[in-house]
Amino acid sequence: MKEAATLTPPLTPPSESKELKSDVPIDIDIPDNYVSWTIKNQKERPPIGWNNWWKELNYLSLTILTVTPAIAIWGALHVPLMWQTAVFSVFYYFFTGLVGITAGYHRLWAHRAYNASKPLQYFLAFAGSGAVEGSIKWWARGHRAHHRYTDTPLDPYNAHEGFWWSHVGWMLVKPRRKPGVADVSDLSKNEVVRWQHRWYRTLILFCGFILPTLVCYFGWGDALGGFVYAGAARLCFVHHSTFCVNSLAHWLGDTPFDDKHTPRDHMITAFCTIGEGYHNFHHQFPMDYRNAIKWYQYDPTKWFIWVCHKLGLASHLKKFPDNEVAKGQLTMQLKRLREKQENLTWAPDSNDLPVVSWESFQEQSLKRPLVVIAGFIHDVGSFMDEHPGGRHLIVKMIGKDATTAFFGGVYDHSNAAHNLLSMMRVGVLHGGIQHGLDDKRVPPAQRLRVARYTELASPYASSTACSDGEGMLG
Repeated sequence: MKEAATLTPPLTPPSESKELKSDVPIDIDIPDNYVSWTIKNQKERPPIGWNNWWKELNYLSLTILTVTPAIAIWGALHVPLMWQTAVFSVFYYFFTGLVGITAGYHRLWAHRAYNASKPLQYFLAFAGSGAVEGSIKWWARGHRAHHRYTDTPLDPYNAHEGFWWSHVGWMLVKPRRKPGVADVSDLSKNEVVRWQHRWYRTLILFCGFILPTLVCYFGWGDALGGFVYAGAARLCFVHHSTFCVNSLAHWLGDTPFDDKHTPRDHMITAFCTIGEGYHNFHHQFPMDYRNAIKWYQYDPTKWFIWVCHKLGLASHLKKFPDNEVAKGQLTMQLKRLREKQENLTWAPDSNDLPVVSWESFQEQSLKRPLVVIAGFIHDVGSFMDEHPGGRHLIVKMIGKDATTAFFGGVYDHSNAAHNLLSMMRVGVLHGGIQHGLDDKRVPPAQRLRVARYTELASPYASSTACSDGEGMLG
């Protein structure tokens, strides 16, 4: 079995000597129980403590993730911000973050959610280099591992390790174990990916710092502002915007499609991540070019890809069938209804009630206020004084069959009345269910009751056992 290469933080691509390895999929012969097998057989790095913490740091990532914000903070205190530089910094933030990372690194190369023409690919690769988050090949490899092994120890940024670990901690220290294997043979054969990987160090220096400095210098004479704001400060925002996809998107929000794993949907996360905030949908349908499916949900990357498609620069935009998306939503809606349903008190199961003959029912009615409705015997003692129509309407039905009166003979009772009545059931009248009352024996609240597939037997069928006598008196 081939062993997965060690994953290093997202700021340094693998060495070029590994770039053109065989394009045979690396996961072609991994064991079927790969995750459990790897956890059992792969040794973790030692825990980080006071005696070894300096040995476990990833100094390159640590330097970039601390020096860059330090430059930005120093610049904010000492370098005046020109409005032209501010506008360009925001533009360049979206250019590198939206165009480069979300449209390029993420949806095109990591998930193959659409096809891009060669000019568009070079454009996306150039923009992504300005985000300084590693090469396309390295970034996509880690992200594919994240999706394949979500919330397991083989997930590079496992959310179960804590918010800050998944946000930035996993980049500051050496990986505790090798991340799960993920195939990137398709990227190894891609001309644009190979070009960017080969020239990555040059590209990040130029796109990350030199280009924004030159634009601000030649545009309006603000070279230092360009370096500080459009370079360093913008880079901090791009980094943490991306990092929020690994942390905030697994912590804040709802799970409208599946709650098996931690990804969640939330509008705040969408704004923080340039539209990548509907993460529960994304993890369920990762190859969909959209992250948000409703028109009002914030997902500018979706619209960027759509425009590229209209311009003939992108094709084969992948969308999961609406029918399958609706199934995911319905599954979670039913699950939540089921959870809410299980917290309610329902009418007694007819199979748990004693079956009583008419003679026994009348005899016991002399001792307690019992009424028959739709074949069920009800103890109405607690409700007689609360009856809106008056106590006398119930008293006159004690020991009798009040089915006709209850179901519209006197008053067409509401759903609430039907549901409340069902809670007063204390027995089943032997042979007392009239033909045509099957739909009325089930309380309205239970007619659409959510049932698991294992619950095949109807809880409303009358018992076939006969238990006359004092059984229902308790």
